[in-house]
Amino acid sequence: MAAFTAADVKALREKTGAGMMDAKKALEGANGDIEAAVDALRAKGLATAQKKSSRTAAEGLVGVAVEGTKGVAVEVNSETDFVAKNDKFQDFVRKTTQVALGTSSDDVDALKASAYPDGGTVADKLTDNVATIGENQQVRRMKTVSVTNGVIVPYLHNAVAPDLGKIGVLVALESEGDAAKLEELGKKLAMHIAAAFPQALTAEGLDADVIERERAIAKEKAAESGKPENVQEKMVEGAIAKYAKENALLSQVFVMDNKTPIAQVVEAAGKDVGAKVELVDYVRFQLGEGIEKEETDFAAEVAAAVAG
Repeated sequence: MAAFTAADVKALREKTGAGMMDAKKALEGANGDIEAAVDALRAKGLATAQKKSSRTAAEGLVGVAVEGTKGVAVEVNSETDFVAKNDKFQDFVRKTTQVALGTSSDDVDALKASAYPDGGTVADKLTDNVATIGENQQVRRMKTVSVTNGVIVPYLHNAVAPDLGKIGVLVALESEGDAAKLEELGKKLAMHIAAAFPQALTAEGLDADVIERERAIAKEKAAESGKPENVQEKMVEGAIAKYAKENALLSQVFVMDNKTPIAQVVEAAGKDVGAKVELVDYVRFQLGEGIEKEETDFAAEVAAAVAG
């Protein structure tokens, strides 16, 4: 009996762009494990390297807020885009993001336990929203960035309302230079981040598990080349270096000129702003990245929320 369904084949094809038979064979070899099948197809050159988080599978909104030298991004999920357009939901996301500015950590549970401007806690208001709007909603994540001297620059791609959108970006620039020029630089960098999808600020910050996965794929590709072992090792290291360069923000090529590494863009900007500039941190939250929609009995969840 097959360890996968036609829906699994369809999902794998959507993730990889592979043909029907190739997808079926990969799933058979992976005993139905879609992620393992993706790796197998990539190793055979039958799939493009896709970031799982580039596929938006949940609805809701990303909120951003900045106050002085501190900024925060918060993602709140809903099941449908219809709810994301609801004024009540938008008000909740905007106020919750403001509350997040006053927290001391990026702990979502602590944020939900914080006082909500209209009374009660953020969690209380969330439960009330689920009951009154009639759809499951979750405060999924938050991230704070700050500088000692400089600016925090917010940017929203596909904004649906003030401070709310589908992709929220924050850029933290440390500098004693001209604030207006730093803001201009930060906006350009934020647009790059929204488009280029960096996975970390530097190569050292890339997820170790992801690097090992890429290494395993590169090793399989190298082995299939039939070249000597020492050449295969160089092929693997070259593949990892290429991955790190393309996914670490400071080494990415600036999308606005398609030739200059971001690190050089920031360094060169120092002359314009009148002081050294350092890109110390960033946030890029894309709505629903990394999660898949599931069929859920929301009526039951709403009933449970009302029952307390």
